[in-house]
Amino acid sequence: MKRFAFALILLIAIVGFLGWAIAQDSGYVLISYDRFRYESSFWIFLGLIACLWLLAMVVHWVLGLLHTSGALVNPWSRRHRERRVSKASRSGLRELAEGQWSPALGHLRSAAEHDHHPLVHYLGAARAANELGEHEQSDELLRKAREREPESGLAVGLTQAQLQIARGQYGEARETLNALHSDNPRHPYVLTLLQQLYVQLEDWSALCRLLPELRKHRVLPAARLSELELLAWTAAIEQAGQPPAPGSEDALQALNQEWQTVPSGLRNEPLLVRAYADGLSRLGADAKAEEVLYAALKRQFDNRLVERYGRVRGQEPGRQLANAEGWLKANPENAELLLALGRISMRNALWGKARDYLEASLRFEHRPETCAELARLLAQLGDNERSNRLFQEGLGLLDGPQVAPAPVATSSQ
Repeated sequence: MKRFAFALILLIAIVGFLGWAIAQDSGYVLISYDRFRYESSFWIFLGLIACLWLLAMVVHWVLGLLHTSGALVNPWSRRHRERRVSKASRSGLRELAEGQWSPALGHLRSAAEHDHHPLVHYLGAARAANELGEHEQSDELLRKAREREPESGLAVGLTQAQLQIARGQYGEARETLNALHSDNPRHPYVLTLLQQLYVQLEDWSALCRLLPELRKHRVLPAARLSELELLAWTAAIEQAGQPPAPGSEDALQALNQEWQTVPSGLRNEPLLVRAYADGLSRLGADAKAEEVLYAALKRQFDNRLVERYGRVRGQEPGRQLANAEGWLKANPENAELLLALGRISMRNALWGKARDYLEASLRFEHRPETCAELARLLAQLGDNERSNRLFQEGLGLLDGPQVAPAPVATSSQ
């Protein structure tokens, strides 16, 4: 109410001022051009301009009203087309998230064909087609996405690689990712997909070559990367230590070369040392395996390496036994070490000592391997009844949970 009163007072003041100004002087306006001549008072000319301006505003309003009503009525207008694209996009993305692949494919493909920026719709439609098993249509949609938005090659390539991996097309996925890696060597997700693909393919050597880039660009958390690094190098060494196929190159040389590529900070890791020693043993280099295990155990005592040390046949079994007995002083109740000593003693034909070590190992930990070793030794010594009992006991340990055994009575040879 106050605003209306204020506006009314202001209007009266303006009208009053104009009346006073017109009464003071009507003014004079003359416009002449060639044969055209216009004369009027200043105030009439000013009113004419105001009327022309008002007429222009009315015409503009009428034209806008006609355009809006036409857009509302015409189903093929840009307004309606944008609404259809928006509706198809919303429906398709929701259906894609819900796993409704067939309707999602239809809606997203329709949205992509009519949208000025169709990338997201093409990629979603390609995923839906892939889930339906329509791989050719999926690839065609990705090709159209690349044609319509050439600057989005990375996004299209990553989607293509993911779909190829999902189909089990690992060779094609590798080619796609290698091309992306060549163009985008620092991209974290490209590196992540390459890492996952190499694990899937069990291409440990390629994964080991990729590890420095993963670390440099911080693709994975430090703890996860360290774990992956150890597992990858261990698997690569195990792979290199397999018996060669007929006609292949010297496997022992390949294993040693692979070992030389292992980062120096990892060569003392028990898992890696054990994998290298196992490979040497499989390839007939037991003496070298014994040296590798002994050097590692001198640096750091580890049960896993001790167990392997008892299995390999060193060049000098007597020295090997002395080395193992030297560790016994610091580890007198270590079941792994006692088992290893029993095995080494048997290789030295020290049957009584072997029996003592194996029975001592059984007292500290009842294990099927120890039962089997002692059973074989007792059979060789003629104690068939106890040998059979130990074989049965070892089989029971393999079939069920381990239980604490009753004390084993020792007897001299």
